[in-house]
Amino acid sequence: MEPKLVRVPTEADIQKAFNTAGKGISEATHRAHLGLWQGYANKTNEIRKALAELDTDPAKANQIYSLTRSLKANYGFAYGGYLNHNVYFDVIGGEGGPATGDVATLIDDAYGSFDRWAADLKMTGISGRGWAYLGYDHEEQRVFNYLGDGQDTFPAWNNTLILALDVYEHAYFLDFQTARAKYIDAFFQVIDWNAVNARLHKAVGK
Repeated sequence: MEPKLVRVPTEADIQKAFNTAGKGISEATHRAHLGLWQGYANKTNEIRKALAELDTDPAKANQIYSLTRSLKANYGFAYGGYLNHNVYFDVIGGEGGPATGDVATLIDDAYGSFDRWAADLKMTGISGRGWAYLGYDHEEQRVFNYLGDGQDTFPAWNNTLILALDVYEHAYFLDFQTARAKYIDAFFQVIDWNAVNARLHKAVGK
């Protein structure tokens, strides 16, 4: 059976992100970042094709090393990286500032105020090796800031990712060198809260 392939992003997918240049996150950074995002898409598709052709004889599987283990483990990293960047580039390029709409209410309920939430996300972003996420927990119907050390930490069961902050060095080094905190401050100024709310509404079926 032919595998379903993901769409490889193009420059059109980062056009909105170019609005961040006035806040310090440059067009050059986004263009370089696009290449990485495309790489995750291409590797996702490559692994899907390999899995579709894989001999499914269980005798050929092994937890120390096997082709199955290699493909499955690296699929989580490739597809996670693709999905993380889908969200990252969707939710930047806006006006920033305090949250608006339904997500603002959820943030206030979970953290007491937007400022407390923002401080927590910044702290999470500084503590993470790769990502900080805002997820909607379907079980508790609340939001929570998650930390991600790698691309394959995307899934938090029964959560929907509605905002992603990339804190790998490639997301900010050209503009801020090692000053990650300054990059996160700039990120807060370019969040597209309409996009975040759209993701939230899709998650809850509104």
